[in-house]
Amino acid sequence: MGLADASGPRDTQALLSATQAMDLRRRDYHMERPLLNQEHLEELGRWGSAPRTHQWRTWLQCSRARAYALLLQHLPVLVWLPRYPVRDWLLGDLLSGLSVAIMQLPQGLAYALLAGLPPVFGLYSSFYPVFIYFLFGTSRHISVGTFAVMSVMVGSVTESLAPQALNDSMINETARDAARVQVASTLSVLVGLFQVGLGLIHFGFVVTYLSEPLVRGYTTAAAVQVFVSQLKYVFGLHLSSHSGPLSLIYTVLEVCWKLPQSKLIGATGISYGMGLKHRFEAGAPSGPQHPAVLKARGQRLHHRCGWVCHCHLTGEDLRPEELVALGLSNLIGGIFQCFPVSCSMSRSLVQESTGGNSQVAGAISSLFILLIIVKLGELFHDLPKAVLAAIIIVNLKGMLRQLSDMRSLWKANRADLLIWLVTFTATILLNLDLGLVVAVIFSLLLVVVRTQMPHYSVLGQVPDTDIYRDVAEYSEAKEVRGVKVFRSSATVYFANAEFYSDALKQRCGVDVDFLISQKKKLLKKQEQLKLKQLQKEEKLRKQAASPKGASVSINVNTSLEDMRSNNVEDCKMMQVSSGDKMEDATANGQEDSKAPDGSTLKALGLPQPDFHSLILDLGALSFVDTVCLKSLKNIFHDFREIEVEVYMAACHSPVVSQLEAGHFFDASITKKHLFASVHDAVTFALQHPRPVPDSPVSVTRL
Repeated sequence: MGLADASGPRDTQALLSATQAMDLRRRDYHMERPLLNQEHLEELGRWGSAPRTHQWRTWLQCSRARAYALLLQHLPVLVWLPRYPVRDWLLGDLLSGLSVAIMQLPQGLAYALLAGLPPVFGLYSSFYPVFIYFLFGTSRHISVGTFAVMSVMVGSVTESLAPQALNDSMINETARDAARVQVASTLSVLVGLFQVGLGLIHFGFVVTYLSEPLVRGYTTAAAVQVFVSQLKYVFGLHLSSHSGPLSLIYTVLEVCWKLPQSKLIGATGISYGMGLKHRFEAGAPSGPQHPAVLKARGQRLHHRCGWVCHCHLTGEDLRPEELVALGLSNLIGGIFQCFPVSCSMSRSLVQESTGGNSQVAGAISSLFILLIIVKLGELFHDLPKAVLAAIIIVNLKGMLRQLSDMRSLWKANRADLLIWLVTFTATILLNLDLGLVVAVIFSLLLVVVRTQMPHYSVLGQVPDTDIYRDVAEYSEAKEVRGVKVFRSSATVYFANAEFYSDALKQRCGVDVDFLISQKKKLLKKQEQLKLKQLQKEEKLRKQAASPKGASVSINVNTSLEDMRSNNVEDCKMMQVSSGDKMEDATANGQEDSKAPDGSTLKALGLPQPDFHSLILDLGALSFVDTVCLKSLKNIFHDFREIEVEVYMAACHSPVVSQLEAGHFFDASITKKHLFASVHDAVTFALQHPRPVPDSPVSVTRL
């Protein structure tokens, strides 16, 4: 490989046109190497399967160093806290922690209302899990605590298992709140157990199936759900409890119906001074309570397990260490009567933008919340629920702005827009649980459908290069005469293997199935004519062998048996002769086309394809299944029937290994038919051509 000499100023070359500059570089650019099929490539590169590493052996090792490494892995505070740069980071973490705490205080109170719990439990959930994450978390910037989507999920569970009213009769609020706290704390423990277990087995990859349009559509719909759920507190309305599909629609209709009954409510001071808590039931019970050990009700656990899968997927970072840390935060927090938490996007942004450098910022914010719980909790005793609802609605501003995604996705990717719309609509109409299930199923089905309809193309060579591009997209790319190069943009597997074969035959411009069927009919007709000719010759030979003037009476049975035996011998001789011809043709390579053969398309009077070689560009293949193997073998068989040789190119090593494991290669298909690149395959095909008609022939059904 060489480059043109650098004589002459660079400015002169910069003024040349792109084509002239390419010609100048091409003039002294040389790349010469032998053609490489798969056998040559494996021999040249000494290809072999990668050695297997038995990692499980290191997992089972027992030693003091191994135990200490496990302790540091699962308790990372012991690693980074001794190295904490106090002078450089402490001031930034202190200011960041206070900023996050000021933001987390109203959010904790308000999101407890979303969860259907007294506001003070939002403060508990803003302290215990945050401090636990300080010990076990690895991220230096995320803020763990109450989250709107998680809270509304918890609220769906608490309201279904401990409803507001039963048979249109009000129940005791104290007993109802206690039951809801029990449900929420039990759910938190279950979520924590699931998260810890999934983190230990590195199951966090499941979040990769939740695409960004799906998550954004889901959170936008959840924000609408939250907004509607707070209207009853904003207007002071008593609404019926709706659950299940279309519950959001029923709630909106009921709010509109009862809107004339709305109550105007003041702030905390007016509420406390005028006693509005007792007059309009506007107060929110709060104040510090001693955390109690969880007492789970076994008969309700199976109802709560169904919601765990939805709650634990809302975590932003699902690395194994983070999943374990969040799981421990929820597990231990549930013991202290907290509801499930996650990381908050808005607070994480505030923590990073205000100078947060480490998990110390989270610890400072949790200690500030603890101070509020112990000393200042009574100040929020008379806080109206309307104020908390207003805080919730204001914090939904960021998620509601995601409605503008529809415009950007319409311009960027309409398939992603379809996922966004289906997720949003399903979540609005079917609620959060069923909406997420529908969204995930639809997203996966859309992936399957998109792989079933990839872009198929016939490739041509860009002039004076070894680059091949779609002839429909590149006007200068020209097909190599006598060679067809076909490529699919997606891997070939059971769902699209048949489409791949059909598209290949269509793009080649040859009705392969019709040619094969016509060829078989003509060959069968030839065999019948030969058999009749043999019978006629045998009859004449028998008649000539009989004496003149003798009786013409012949034993019919004997003559028939002789004729059959003679025909069988003649057929055997023909088979041996044709077998010898095939062996000679195989030994002589492509010279069989020069000898007259009654089984060729030309001899049978059938039109020949305008190409002698077909190259399958398999660079897009990422795996191979049994259906793909069968489809590729059928392609080799069908095109060889119409006298077109098939080659493959650009297969990756894992695909080659899977082809070998599937016994794809045999006596008729070897690694010599697999080349390192498309250019290698084209060059080899041009060096071993078959006769091609002067003008292209289009074959249509008669």
